[in-house]
Amino acid sequence: MVTERIISALEKGVVPWQQPWRNSGLPQNLITGKVYRGINLWLLLSLGYSRNFFLSEKQLEAIGGKVKEGEKANIIVFWKQITIDDPDTTETKDYPFLRYYRVFNVEQCEGIPEDKLSKVDETIHNDIVSCEDVYEQMPKKPKLQHKGDKAFYNPLLDFINMPAKTQFPKIEDYYSVLFHELIHSTGHLSRLNRKELLNMSEFGSEPYSIEELVAEIGCCFLKTVVGIGNNDLENNTAYIDGWLKSLKNDHKFIVFASSQAQKATDYILNTCIQKEDESITETDGGNDSTF
Repeated sequence: MVTERIISALEKGVVPWQQPWRNSGLPQNLITGKVYRGINLWLLLSLGYSRNFFLSEKQLEAIGGKVKEGEKANIIVFWKQITIDDPDTTETKDYPFLRYYRVFNVEQCEGIPEDKLSKVDETIHNDIVSCEDVYEQMPKKPKLQHKGDKAFYNPLLDFINMPAKTQFPKIEDYYSVLFHELIHSTGHLSRLNRKELLNMSEFGSEPYSIEELVAEIGCCFLKTVVGIGNNDLENNTAYIDGWLKSLKNDHKFIVFASSQAQKATDYILNTCIQKEDESITETDGGNDSTF
């Protein structure tokens, strides 16, 4: 279900993680105020609502509202761990399973009390430090040097090389490239120890594709929280074709990449990391199902 949503958007030429949401705010739950994370960020963002506040039908009914006639629910997902006893070995094993919930945007609803809607119309600001401080305040940050005209992250020596700022048409372009490389650097064994970075091989391989998508999604998130926007890729068609191929071959591809990108941005911004299964409560979702 998730993959089909993303594939459908890409086939229309829409890259969900490049959609601007600065004016409409990060998608969040109207009642709890929690911002949706990981793949849910892109699923809700791609819907294109002008006000990114959502709630479940159960939450809506609890405050006296209802869904407008003809409106359809939007799917969000989260992982949970379950522990199962192995009768043969008397050992226990943890298994992840995916649950999905149905939520509605406030524009799909009616009867929401004014005191609840008042915060919807407030300007959304994310009090994140400036572009320079993103690097400066990153824990265990890699060395940053400016030599030559190539941008790359070296995982063996743990440093980022960047062209000088004067070589970029716009300063936003410089930070866009820097953020991309910063996301790569979080995969270092001294940080998140991401195997997709450590095992990156030839162009087009599965580890390469996943790691590049993680860096692209993470970069877009960082650009958004510091307010420099998300511009289209220079060659969207080539990227989209590659993503579509990976998505159609592996239905876990986009969920996994989004999760890794979320962890990477949490690390860089030194965010208090909240598990995805704790960011959606039973009251957020109402009726739920399980994959």
